[in-house]
Amino acid sequence: MKHNILSKTKIFLITSFLFFVFFTSQAQDLKTEILWDNYGVPHIYAKSTEEMYYAFGWAQMQSHGNLILRLYGQARGKAAEYWGKEYINSDKQIQLFNLQELARKKYTLQKAEYKSNLDAFVKGLNDYAVKHPTEIGKEFGQVLPVTAYDVLAHGNRVLCLEFLAGGDIYFSKRLLTPGSNSIAIAPSRSKSKNALLLTNPHLPWSDFFTWFEAHLNAPGFFAYGVSFVGNPTLNIAFNQNLGWTHTVNTIDASDRYELTVKDDGYLLDGTTIPFDKKHVTLKVLQNDGSMQEQRDTLKYSKHGPVIGEKNGKAYAVRIAGLENFYYEEQSHKMAKAKNFAQFKTALKMMQLPMFNVVYSDKEGNIMYLYAGNIPVRTEGDWAFWSGTIDGTKSKYIWNKTHSFEDLPKLINPSTGFVQNANDPPWTCTYPVALDPKKYPSYMSPVSMHFRPQRAINMIKDDASISFDKLVGYKMNTEIETADRFLDDLLIAIDQYPDSLSIKAGTVLKEWDKSTNAESKGAILFEQWFLKLTPNMFAKQWTLAEPLTTPDGLKNPKQAVQLLLQAADEVLKKYGTLDVAFGDVNRFRLNNLDYPGNGGSDNLGIFRAISYMEVKDQKNIAVGGDSYVAITEFGNKVRASVLLSYGNSSQPGSKHADDQLQLLSQKDLRPALLEKSDVLKNLEKKEILTILLQNRE
Repeated sequence: MKHNILSKTKIFLITSFLFFVFFTSQAQDLKTEILWDNYGVPHIYAKSTEEMYYAFGWAQMQSHGNLILRLYGQARGKAAEYWGKEYINSDKQIQLFNLQELARKKYTLQKAEYKSNLDAFVKGLNDYAVKHPTEIGKEFGQVLPVTAYDVLAHGNRVLCLEFLAGGDIYFSKRLLTPGSNSIAIAPSRSKSKNALLLTNPHLPWSDFFTWFEAHLNAPGFFAYGVSFVGNPTLNIAFNQNLGWTHTVNTIDASDRYELTVKDDGYLLDGTTIPFDKKHVTLKVLQNDGSMQEQRDTLKYSKHGPVIGEKNGKAYAVRIAGLENFYYEEQSHKMAKAKNFAQFKTALKMMQLPMFNVVYSDKEGNIMYLYAGNIPVRTEGDWAFWSGTIDGTKSKYIWNKTHSFEDLPKLINPSTGFVQNANDPPWTCTYPVALDPKKYPSYMSPVSMHFRPQRAINMIKDDASISFDKLVGYKMNTEIETADRFLDDLLIAIDQYPDSLSIKAGTVLKEWDKSTNAESKGAILFEQWFLKLTPNMFAKQWTLAEPLTTPDGLKNPKQAVQLLLQAADEVLKKYGTLDVAFGDVNRFRLNNLDYPGNGGSDNLGIFRAISYMEVKDQKNIAVGGDSYVAITEFGNKVRASVLLSYGNSSQPGSKHADDQLQLLSQKDLRPALLEKSDVLKNLEKKEILTILLQNRE
């Protein structure tokens, strides 16, 4: 009997031990972890969606803490209080458009699931900052703790005030205009018979335009892509079944009205309407550390907030999509979608205020969509609505937007591809398949610049596009305008010879028509071509010949005279006409300095890079190619990626510039999608202990 009891006790202890080992192992497996690869990309493996977004917030604060807190401080409307008078206009704008009030309303309207995801993201941001206080700059720590309202207001500021309405608010375009490339290849044109997707936003390499690359995993969720820093969801992504990218579209969903001021109001339909007013007090940090208060009165009309007054006129801006309260939910659903039907259901939420959507999937579907909240207007074409609108007539104040069904879109065209390089929707494939006459004339202009022409001309005759070939197209630095106009210029030089023009012609004849680092002649051609104006072309652009117009030089003699000016300028600046492109144009970050390639969108270069001249007479890249992903949707998804400036902006981070050399070499790196591959390229591992409130 005693032996029996001992045996049972022994069995119980062994069983308990084995259970403990098993339970501990399982518990460890269920821990949320961040595996950081050797390019600073976080691969998040979480046991729930909430914990995934917590880790996403944690990772963003780790990689971009100072930048994010500055952006949230601006979205809070207190940047001048934190950092001084240079932010006063930013604070006024946040107050004028009531972004914090809208954020509070938006938060209360969120469904429980998405509210908990947002709360988890915010907690991840704050917890990282609390546990790593020395990693956050002292001047930025005062923004803590971050709130959900800050996150939502930041998203509204970036999407609606900067991307969508920036031209109307600032009255002029920025030095760097946001743009992008995108191509989706159907199985009928794919060598592997798998759909392909080229993702390639072109944005400034700083501020709120900065991308954060991440890989998110939770039960029922897998997505790899990028988010604008501070955003709680991925903005551009792919999963095992599908992927999408965005480009800035030619949408006009924001209007600037000119109001006639009378007394303390404005004229509307012959009646004087008083301005609504809001009195605000802004705190402004002074250079000596003291704080001053600045009182302002903000005005509102029936058209929208008043952004300025001059010479008896006031200017008001009306923005469609500013009250899209479920954008983050839509983004999450797009990333979670398993097929085209689910993805399209997410799009029909109509929470994207703007952007083209270019899409591919495992089933072989491809799609182009001209997305956004486009106002329903009773009259006027695109040119009319893209200008300043007469604010004295109430008939121009719109209150409805078009439905998903109304938007230009193209699904699985017989051409086997769709593309967008910031051109209007009508040229999303070739031969042209969308007829602008079937849509309201204010929907989009009818035009096409040289970069989208380059995109289509590269691929339109290629019936067997491989993954590697699509990478090659992405890296193409040839100049569309050189193919179009160089022959005419050389003929003109023969007609009107001059010793300098002959030397210039010799350089241009030997040039490879590219903007590779070693290309000699690109600097001279660019200096010449950018002097031309559209009225100097012999043949203007037409939709009937969208890929071969404009063409020819109307005045060959004038063209040679402009070449002489360009040649003289190049000689004075660089001492030679055949200066190498990469000697002048540089990829320079921190202490790294590499030869540049790619160039101006105005020249029709697919690899668009924006350069800015600096003191040493070099041009350094400040925008253009930012994130690149080439994705193939086979039995297993495959992708190669690059984030030009690296995945961190924190001082001293080695990931602030560690992809710059790859950019110079026109190279990509493999996206690490399998955990086993991540572990082979592991830089560090973090196990997160997460305590989330209000969990069911």
